[in-house]
Amino acid sequence: MISTCRRVVTGLDDEGRSCVVIDGPIPDFESAIAAYAWRTESLPADNSGREDTAVPYEIDHLHSGGSNFALCTFPPCTEAYMHATDTIDYLVVLKGRVCMVLEAGEVTVGAGDFVVVRGVMHGWRNPFDEPCVCAVVNLPAGPVGGGRTI
Repeated sequence: MISTCRRVVTGLDDEGRSCVVIDGPIPDFESAIAAYAWRTESLPADNSGREDTAVPYEIDHLHSGGSNFALCTFPPCTEAYMHATDTIDYLVVLKGRVCMVLEAGEVTVGAGDFVVVRGVMHGWRNPFDEPCVCAVVNLPAGPVGGGRTI
């Protein structure tokens, strides 16, 4: 699904006018976890320049102090990896279903559902026969509970 998702990124042309600087698929760096549509190194974001910031996904990017906008795939028949991050994560399920596992229970979400994970211990379990694909935005946040584990 990653290679079929179109990414349109705006910027400025050589005359300082707004324009499209990237129009094409989200780069697929063959990561089993996620592929970036865009990321920033800091907040507030620096909107200057025309460089493509979609680099191969690395878990350490969650703690870079910037923002991440990614496409995340949860493969079928996988168990949850429990973790917490010092981020606030916004997810929109685009395709399929997945179970968000929490310390006090779990909830199944599916296409069209919005999820906000506020730095708590959680994991993603996909007991279904199809992959679940989500658009995800990660932003830095103060730690809660036990704080960051990854």
